[in-house]
Amino acid sequence: MKVSRRSHVPPFAVMEVLAAANARRDAGESVLNLCAGEPATGASDVVRRRAIDLLESGDLGYTEAMGVPALRQAIADHYERTYGVVVDPAQVAVTTGSSGGFMLAFLAAFDAGDRVALARPGYPAYRNILAALGCEVVELDCGPETRYQPTVSQLMEAYYEGGLDGLVIASPANPTGTMIPPAELAALSAWCTDHDVRLVSDEIYHGIVYADPASPAGETATAAQYLDDGAVVVNSFSKYWAMTGWRLGWLLLPEDLVGAVDALAGNIALSPPALAQHAGVAAFSPEGYAAAAENVARYADSRALVLDRLDDLGWDPVAPADGAFYVYANVAASGLDSVTWCERLLADTGVALTPGTDFDGVRGGEWVRLSFAAAPEVVAEAVDRIVAWRAAGYRRV
Repeated sequence: MKVSRRSHVPPFAVMEVLAAANARRDAGESVLNLCAGEPATGASDVVRRRAIDLLESGDLGYTEAMGVPALRQAIADHYERTYGVVVDPAQVAVTTGSSGGFMLAFLAAFDAGDRVALARPGYPAYRNILAALGCEVVELDCGPETRYQPTVSQLMEAYYEGGLDGLVIASPANPTGTMIPPAELAALSAWCTDHDVRLVSDEIYHGIVYADPASPAGETATAAQYLDDGAVVVNSFSKYWAMTGWRLGWLLLPEDLVGAVDALAGNIALSPPALAQHAGVAAFSPEGYAAAAENVARYADSRALVLDRLDDLGWDPVAPADGAFYVYANVAASGLDSVTWCERLLADTGVALTPGTDFDGVRGGEWVRLSFAAAPEVVAEAVDRIVAWRAAGYRRV
């Protein structure tokens, strides 16, 4: 029997690293896992308590395809409270994680053969989902000169080469952590509106940002203010609220996509996980926000631990880590490609990082991604091991 051509997408290299790290841990060896973008704390106590109450007495049957009204309202309230943007709850779609959100958004917004632009380096699932749906992915080569984010001039070039139907952006971005300043987001949105290009904004790391007066990124800007212009916002409970395994995300939709997403959601998944939805409302409580802020403070400590040791690590250049919980660094000076570098690092020190080949098919062989979502003491120990490994000539220490 045949296997569909659309399923021929590359696997994540990080999953191979995770498997090797887990095998070492199962064998009783010390492993420090900094390869996955997964907060170490997990969901806040207020969310856990609400989930316990629901398991004991709640109605956990099917919900509305677009999500329970209480959660959609809470999400809309979050945008007014956090950004001063008024969002109609009817334009909120609760999804099975941001991954489910991307699938629904791409299915609703793009047809097979449509050309959709995105930054390279970038999160590989954008490219792989679009390719599986028959879209043509247009990669924009984004380096330090653009702070690893797409520009209007790049869009113009891609547009005149063959047209564009969509643009996917991420701020803060994975793997670089860089952000799009408000003025640049406004310019990208205006260009998309003028050229009938659908803007899809990945904002799952919103809230995880670091105050740096020297950074040109400035304040966090949301594309939610451009819904009337056709923009789509994707977000999730996985990062800021540390609820990765709860598989809960959301879309903010322009009016022209609401009906399509509603129909698609009902046919594909019936409804998002009921337990996660009802418990997720508690994430927007004062206690939920406070727990998330405490997590961000821990990430800031871990971030400083890494950035203060860049010279010792021998990493150069390094993408500006404006937000999220990643450091994306060039390791070409080691003389090793990033896959070999990560394999040897794990074998020699027990530290797991992700090779850049997941994020950049052209220059990813020179880059690695470190996730500092782990506890600060774990990050500090991992950095010490990497520094010692480098001092030993990239041999077992």
